[in-house]
Amino acid sequence: MESSSPQVGKAAAWMIGAIASFSSMAVAGRELSLYHDTFEIMMYRSFVGFVVVALVLTATGKWYQVKTKRLGLHAVRNTLHFTGQNLWFYAVGVAPLAQVFALEFTQPIWVILLSPLLLKERLTLLKMTAAWIGFAGILVVTRPGAAPLSPGILMAAASAIFFAFTTITTKKLTRFASIGCIVFWLTAMQAVLGTAAAGFDGQITIPNAQTAPFLLLVGLAGLLAHFCITNALAIAPATVVIPFDFARLPTIAVVGMILYHEPIDHWTLLGAAIIFAGIFLNVWSENRNSLATVRNVTTPK
Repeated sequence: MESSSPQVGKAAAWMIGAIASFSSMAVAGRELSLYHDTFEIMMYRSFVGFVVVALVLTATGKWYQVKTKRLGLHAVRNTLHFTGQNLWFYAVGVAPLAQVFALEFTQPIWVILLSPLLLKERLTLLKMTAAWIGFAGILVVTRPGAAPLSPGILMAAASAIFFAFTTITTKKLTRFASIGCIVFWLTAMQAVLGTAAAGFDGQITIPNAQTAPFLLLVGLAGLLAHFCITNALAIAPATVVIPFDFARLPTIAVVGMILYHEPIDHWTLLGAAIIFAGIFLNVWSENRNSLATVRNVTTPK
């Protein structure tokens, strides 16, 4: 049997790219928060993303994939993501970056709990255990009663819930829409939402020489991060990819310490490790169930 080490190495390389992209987007969001509100950041990010997606669809000749079927579901999905992303950008502007990333990791926990209601998926004992472990990690990170819950921390936690809703609606969309179609409507609709929200007060801050590079970075980093994760998952099991993704937390903790003098909070790291344990338990159980299904299908009766 051929060794899977080269594939794991390639997946690790893709995940390093994802970690660098997510971290750079957080830093760019922090810098932009001094000049632009979150609606403006989302508006400009969507403009950049729309141009990139349009160029890719043109270069690959895949405009035929962009369809208007279930446009209402696209609108719901993109509004949920728009809300979650705005909350996330607000959080990275005012809260310690490591805490924001730790709470962002709770997204799969919310997916576990919401899927039975919205996707009619079965909530198993292992999934429920994973969710409880995840919530224990949330309590360690936030430490209600021991430390004040700042608006930034609350917004980071809320963003994870909206990202979970986004994941669930994305699952529904992938049943009849290609990735190119989903991403096209994502950037197009969020450009409209961002413009409407940013211009609601009659004022939109125009980028200058200082902010334009960060806006471009936010737009490109978001797309690149998900591209890297998709490629990593395509060549390696989720049980391999998820631990690499968890390296985002210590990475952003070091970045926050160096750039913004944020102390590395051991409670945050401990809580994030507990959250990761819950997520990994769920991923492991899903992989085990998938393997069991394959064996049942391929074994002669």
